[in-house]
Formats: sequence, structure tokens, C-alpha cells
Amino acid sequence: MVAGTTGGTAAVAARMSWGQALARLGGAQKTAKGVSLYSRFVNRPTGRFLAAGSYVAGLTPNQVTLVSAAFSFAGVAAVAVAPPTWWTGALVWLALAVGFAFDSADGQLARLRGGGSPAGEWLDHVVDCAKTTALHTAVLVAFFRHPGHFGTGADVVLLVPLVFLTASTVTFFGGLLTEQLKRKAAPGGPAPAPSTLRAVALLPVDHGVFCLVFLLLGGGPLFLWGYGLLGAAAVLYLPLFLAKWFRELDRPAAQPVTGAEPSPAR
Repeated sequence: MVAGTTGGTAAVAARMSWGQALARLGGAQKTAKGVSLYSRFVNRPTGRFLAAGSYVAGLTPNQVTLVSAAFSFAGVAAVAVAPPTWWTGALVWLALAVGFAFDSADGQLARLRGGGSPAGEWLDHVVDCAKTTALHTAVLVAFFRHPGHFGTGADVVLLVPLVFLTASTVTFFGGLLTEQLKRKAAPGGPAPAPSTLRAVALLPVDHGVFCLVFLLLGGGPLFLWGYGLLGAAAVLYLPLFLAKWFRELDRPAAQPVTGAEPSPAR
């Protein structure tokens, strides 16, 4: 999800229509390896439509990143401030899901315009980190403000979003750092084949699936259980991710390269 761009190439210098932009994006997608089914079949295609629309509207990738942030943080604010009703939950899910789709669109738009920039990538990752931190903090606030609704009378339940936040933050940082330190594959090589089993296994830790749990917000204990189960999955997956990333970086061929280019958009 690299926001920002170094400028359009000659191939896209002439303004394209929405359909032309969509067609070009369809042939410039990243590999699906290591991507969950939701991101592969829902978020990326939705982001492709939004990226084409953003291109026609004349938006830059950084502006699309800010649009993503606006939707995401509107959902975060609703979790913390609004009453936890079914309608609130539906609006929160919609805001978060649209924000996540625009989060995919910024990188796709950058590729359409000719490539991403370090500044754009920085902005994108900062927004992602802030979004994750704020969202779990908002759940903590909701649990504290409405203990009767969620059945969170015991203070120990407040640890759930804190543990979830810790696991999510370490996973985000570990994955991002691994991506930066790994030796880049030679350009022009064949894209690795995606694994359907892995794509299914990654669903519990996909942000799009996490957004869905807010549809249960009005259910009180139902939300607590759904949120808690996803938090347990995040905790269980964390050591598996860390072990995998460490092994990858510990291989002689995977030593860091000074001045490596920023990772491509998701």
C-alpha cells in the first residue's frame, strides 16, 4: 500500500478513461502469495475500482491515503463515542471497510501513475499504525463506558483490547521490518503461486475480517466474544509469524541490502 508517486510515465501521460484505467490496473496486480481470501477477492478488487475512480478524479496517492484515514478514523470515533447499537456497528463496519479499500487503492493508484515514493510509503504505514492503535484503544474505551452492555463488569476484561493491540502492533512492525530487510527478488522473475490453504488460514488475522466483527457491536456479549476470538487468533499467530520471519532473515541469502528500495504496494 504505497502512497505517493514519483510521477507518471509516458505510458500513462495521456489521461485515460475510468475503463482504461481499470483495465490497466487489472494487469498490474501484485502476487496473491501470503494474502488472505478477503484481501485477494474483496479488498483488492474493490480497491482497484476506487483507484481507477481516483485517477479519473485527479487525486494523488497521498490524497487517497488521507481519504482512507478519514473513513477509518470516523469508524474509530464512532466506536469510542457513539452508543453501541446495531446501527452504530453497521456504520462502523462500513467506514472501516471503505477505509481499508481505499488503503489498497492508494498503492494501486501509485503503480498506475508510474510508481510509489518513500514519502508516500511512509505516510501509508504511519496511517496504518495509527489506525490499528486507535481502533483497539476505542474498543477499550467502549468496554469501559458501557460495561453493562458488553458484560465487561470485571476489570480483567479490559485487558483483552490491550493484549489484542500488543499482538497486532508487534505483528505489523515485524512484518513491515521483515519486508524491508529481506533481499529483493530479481526483477522479471515469475510470481510465486498463491496457496489457497494459506489464504484461508490468514483470514482470522485479516483486517477486513476484523472489520466485520463490528457488525456485532449491538449484541454486547456477542461482540465481546467475536472480538476476543480474533484477539486470541492474533496472539496465537504472532509467534508463528515471528519464527517464520526470523528464519527468512537468518538465511545467508536474506541478509539486508544497504539502500534497498521500499517494498511495493500490497
